[in-house]
Amino acid sequence: MPRRIDRRRFLWTSPASALGWFWLANAWQSRALGANERVGVAVMGLSRGLALARTFEQQPDAQVLYVCDVDRRRMQRGIEEVRKVQGRTPQGVTDFRHILEDKTVDALVVATCNHWHAAATILACKAGKHVYVEKPCSHTPHEGELMIAAARKYKRLVQMGNQRRSWPVIQEAIAAIQQGAIGRVYQAQSWYTNRRPSIGRGQESQPPEWLDYDLWQGPAPRRPYRSNVLHYNWHWFWHWGNGELGNNGVHMIDLCRWGLGVDYPTQVTSSGGRFHYDDDQETPDTHTAAFIYPGNKQIVWHGTSCSTLPGIQPADVLFVGEKGTLVIRGASYTIYDQEGRVLGQANGTGSDAVHVRNFLEAIRGGQRLNSEIEEGHKSTLPCHLGNIAYRVGRVLRCQPKNGTIVGDSQAQQLWSREYHPGWEPAV
Repeated sequence: MPRRIDRRRFLWTSPASALGWFWLANAWQSRALGANERVGVAVMGLSRGLALARTFEQQPDAQVLYVCDVDRRRMQRGIEEVRKVQGRTPQGVTDFRHILEDKTVDALVVATCNHWHAAATILACKAGKHVYVEKPCSHTPHEGELMIAAARKYKRLVQMGNQRRSWPVIQEAIAAIQQGAIGRVYQAQSWYTNRRPSIGRGQESQPPEWLDYDLWQGPAPRRPYRSNVLHYNWHWFWHWGNGELGNNGVHMIDLCRWGLGVDYPTQVTSSGGRFHYDDDQETPDTHTAAFIYPGNKQIVWHGTSCSTLPGIQPADVLFVGEKGTLVIRGASYTIYDQEGRVLGQANGTGSDAVHVRNFLEAIRGGQRLNSEIEEGHKSTLPCHLGNIAYRVGRVLRCQPKNGTIVGDSQAQQLWSREYHPGWEPAV
């Protein structure tokens, strides 16, 4: 088995963490934090955000001051769940802009629908808040570019919630690849499977009384309320979501890109469809996307949202090298030689807590971000490009320096989107 990696040394020398350290070294606090003072946190979006609110409240140096949701039922539940952790009662609001006015809030957690990620992050940076934003970091490629610009201009720390970046055994696996455990690595394959049911056919109706639907739409151009969109099925409509590739594929593609040591693709192919059910879903339930990177390297992602493929247990990610393969499943990895013999393996556990700790310690000045927004954008962008290639139905050519689409005006139009008047994101 290859020698075990010095995780501390890897974190401080990997290129992925260098950008985070550069901006950390130049970041300023909106208020000075005393050695024993807790980081003030607000959590926006209380589906995924409810688990994050509990995690932040469990940290000895953090305190959840606000929970925010446009669904008043979820907001009340968030108040109660945070209170259970430490006995402290956060304030509940439906409009996150009230949070931005409070100088005791140091960080905003953005765990909303995808179409809100960029707008909330940019406004928070402008208000002097650090941001923990869930994946995918943006709804369009251009939004990712704006988020980077906002973090730089306002010198804020922005971390994407791809938590495996902070799991020790995953860090060890990536370090093993980069140190030659399987020779020159040239391909990464990845999978996501699920058994999602049909979303049916929705009906237009009045929004329920407990929902501020206008604020839920926020930056997105207005559409009538439909019965099968909230609270989860918005993922499957291009107007608000990014399909399974942007929903869960970003986790796998992030690991692929990290292990291969690549930034932006030069070619993107994508195919699939809504094959399992005939309903309102716009995004594919069966999807394969492939990305060519400089240096003759490739990432392939397979998604089957409506079948878990019984009897088949694909890896989350499989790296192919000249001397063998490395397989990641969950928080563990195994290294094989060319004949399939096990050369080494390590089992681990993972949680949100270690990624949250990295974010909090970066705010205090003791660590670099493990998934600084520029790295988050580089891992989100292939998901956007895979969706764009699927929607236009052809291969995309991209600039290796930034991933922008070349020579395809129809595809280039999907680099950004229209916004509701007054909600156009601007740095």
